[in-house]
Amino acid sequence: MPWCEGKPVKPGIRRRAFFVAKGDVVTYPTLERDELGRAVSATYKGNFGLAEGKKFIVVDHLPEKAEPKSDPQGEFPSQTFNNQLTLVCPDVGPEATAAITPFLNTEVIGIVEDMYGRFRVFGNEDWGARVAPSQALGQGATGTSATTLAITASDECSMPFYEGEIPTDDGTINES
Repeated sequence: MPWCEGKPVKPGIRRRAFFVAKGDVVTYPTLERDELGRAVSATYKGNFGLAEGKKFIVVDHLPEKAEPKSDPQGEFPSQTFNNQLTLVCPDVGPEATAAITPFLNTEVIGIVEDMYGRFRVFGNEDWGARVAPSQALGQGATGTSATTLAITASDECSMPFYEGEIPTDDGTINES
């Protein structure tokens, strides 16, 4: 992992996140593996193939409050990563409240874009990401009201990269 001292590293993610129900994914991209089945790359090859008519939904959030991170979990020799993402959305009205309801009891695939324009994935074929949505109306005249999405996903790779297509209602991101 070479790094040149003085080279900046941009923290954070950009303001749009993309989600699709895991049940709407019919084919998954794959990680390159060695002869023992271990992932030897952190970048998926291929696209998420979605069921006919299905697309990723777009969630706008406050990037300065977003927190993607990854921690190890489990015991040797079955350790995996616990990839976590917290998104704060500045809306608590009827639209936001209706939008978060389908996240309950639904595994998803989530994708965010880092500050270098690289996409990172939460959830995979083995373990879908789970979303814990919450809302706070704030305290008094200066409290913050927001909808928060806390996403967790087990994975054998720490927030894998994705170079494939992301079909949305607004068009396809990363179209080949």
